[in-house]
Amino acid sequence: MPKAILCRALGAPETLRVEEFSSVSLRPGQVRIAIRAAGINFPDILMVAGEYQLKPPLPFTPGMEAAGDVIEISGDVDGIAVGDRVIAKLRHGGYADEVVVTPRQLTPLPGPFDYAEGATFLAAHGTAHHALVDRAQIKPGEILLVHGAGGGVGLAAVEIGHLLGATVIAAASSEAKLAVARGRGADHGVLYGTEPFRDAVKRITDGRGADVVFDPVGGEIFEQSLRCINWGARLLVIGFTGGIGVAKTNLVLIKGASVLGVRAGEAARRDPAIGAARIAALMQWAEQGKIRPHVSHRLPLEHVAQAMRLLIDRQAIGRVALMM
Repeated sequence: MPKAILCRALGAPETLRVEEFSSVSLRPGQVRIAIRAAGINFPDILMVAGEYQLKPPLPFTPGMEAAGDVIEISGDVDGIAVGDRVIAKLRHGGYADEVVVTPRQLTPLPGPFDYAEGATFLAAHGTAHHALVDRAQIKPGEILLVHGAGGGVGLAAVEIGHLLGATVIAAASSEAKLAVARGRGADHGVLYGTEPFRDAVKRITDGRGADVVFDPVGGEIFEQSLRCINWGARLLVIGFTGGIGVAKTNLVLIKGASVLGVRAGEAARRDPAIGAARIAALMQWAEQGKIRPHVSHRLPLEHVAQAMRLLIDRQAIGRVALMM
């Protein structure tokens, strides 16, 4: 029987368990995917803890992105064949041996990618693309400051910012993370703890400051970012891994800055054309070898708690994948 990770009570990753389940019959318009890999994302961790905006009824299986093979299709589905390698976009349910989805939830796996790379691609790179292209409308030659640049979404922002012609300043917590960020296109690196990053940004930019700030960290990072921005800067609020940030609004006013919330998935649900354009751009870059997830850890399904802890404890560089 297939297996899945079940969340039966909200709490820490260690409460999750592997359980067997019975496959369900396909209904019209459905496709069955044998999952080969699933990506670990911070929203999965928050959902298990009951701290995410989406709160599925218990019990549920976490996992918002996965990759695998089409193994069964209902008779009325066109354009998909058994054996196709695909990425599945989910709200939850990906930490399992198989999943039933609709065709609109599927994207072909880019040719250069393996399953782990496919399962860690669209959430992070989709968020970075939506943030930089749709929300910030970043321009060639602008200065992009990326916080948490050693994480999955941070590295995606480094890659995409570089492709869009920005000068990228990567800020991270270790030299190893900065080395990976430089390999993905960062022009400058700032190591937290060795120098206040706001001073480093001013030094690197000769006092100009950043035009766009990509912030998945929050907390103190958010306010300090306001102190090293250029006139008309855009601050992208991606997440709060370091806590909810509180900033003085006078700093926003003085620089004529904009604070922009980023919800890539919700934006695509409200405007499918935005989502389609995003996928098309990402797929083209992926097929050309211009972008690729950095997967630092690949663990078996039953090690889900350890996989989540790698993100919580900031031990991962880039992405972490569960392998089925």
